Amino acid sequence: MRTAIRFSVILYLFFSLGRSYAVPAFARQTGLTCNVCHRNPPELTAFGRNFKLRGYVLNSLAANEKVGNAKDLVLSKYLPFSAMVLLSNTAFQANQPASQNNAAGFPQQLSVFLAGGFASHFSGLAQVTYTHSDDHFSMDNTDLRYANQARLGGKDLDWGITLNNNPTVEDLWNSTPAWGFPWISTPSGVDPIASPLINGALAGDVAGVGGYGMWNSHLYANVALYRSEHAGASTPVTGEGQAFNISGVAPYWRAAWQQNWGRNYLEVGTYGIYVNSFPGAASGLKDSYVDPAFDFQYSRPIGANLLDVHGTYIHEKSSLDATFAAEGTAAPAHHLDMFKLDGVYHWTHKYSAAAAVFSTTGTTDTVLYGQAPVTGSNNGSPATSGYIAQFAYWPVQNIDINVNYSGYTKFNGAVSNYDGANRDASDNNTVYMALWVNF
Repeated sequence: MRTAIRFSVILYLFFSLGRSYAVPAFARQTGLTCNVCHRNPPELTAFGRNFKLRGYVLNSLAANEKVGNAKDLVLSKYLPFSAMVLLSNTAFQANQPASQNNAAGFPQQLSVFLAGGFASHFSGLAQVTYTHSDDHFSMDNTDLRYANQARLGGKDLDWGITLNNNPTVEDLWNSTPAWGFPWISTPSGVDPIASPLINGALAGDVAGVGGYGMWNSHLYANVALYRSEHAGASTPVTGEGQAFNISGVAPYWRAAWQQNWGRNYLEVGTYGIYVNSFPGAASGLKDSYVDPAFDFQYSRPIGANLLDVHGTYIHEKSSLDATFAAEGTAAPAHHLDMFKLDGVYHWTHKYSAAAAVFSTTGTTDTVLYGQAPVTGSNNGSPATSGYIAQFAYWPVQNIDINVNYSGYTKFNGAVSNYDGANRDASDNNTVYMALWVNF
């Protein structure tokens, strides 16, 4: 390595020391320990998926209290608040120009959660987060929902309505973008030049409402509609300075089937979004995106341990008419294909080891994916591939000590000199160490 990332330094930082998302407010509300809903946060167990599906509540008199004789007022005995702090350090294989080696986040992230049942059948998880890089608090992943049960075709139907600010945040599985691997990661690394829209580009920037249902504990479906809301921007929305301004509404869809056989569990599904967007404005020419995707999740207990495998594939087709007219791309028609596969092995609830591979390919465009030091592409290709290795130790259920190595085999279209300024793909490799505390 070009910098002094020594094994001894890694060990020192690791022992001297996740995105979020074991929420102790739920543990206080239900009286259950964190590992009932999570194998290791944020991975949900079968119980945790049902807890989320049914509105983040248990029908337990011990957790709620009726006030007076009113039948229309049910309040939690406990304030549904909790907090999370994430401290981290990132070491780079090669420093970015004119920057110091190692980037400390103290904290990288500090979150406050309102999480639990708020009224009969109405509950949610609302997160407000301070980020080190922005040095301010802002609204983060939020999912408010009404949940109920019915019968359909002689089978149980769990159904509900969700209000949220991030497509896929309402999902029950850890194979879709909002809750996908890696659970925590560095904010200081160099990001690839391109990624599908549904892979986090709209997170926290939209507001949506949708309906969902799980029939017979097997078939799940969810449809939602999203509008741009641009947190921090003036209202009414003008779209100025914003990359994506949704025209009308953007429909999001999700369908999945889950099945147990023997000691095995499998979920297979599809999800996606269709967006018409005005770049930098609220009217005019549009760019359009359609992102169909497929995913799976497989689990199998092995004695007291557990193997989890997650995979997702996204195929984005875009017609960038507005960007083309503004000479921001060489041609309007583009596509991106993203694939990610990860496996996590849990030793009881104390340790986990994970490995992942990822790849993005797409249309070459020397205008859209232009040359620039560190962040650009020398040949106009968005092709990026690599791997992640992660180890986590949970001394207690609400504290995680985490080390992560991320490596790139290709970055923005090339292995070497990918940016035209003599930077190689492997120069963006990082060692990330973190202390993650939930309380």
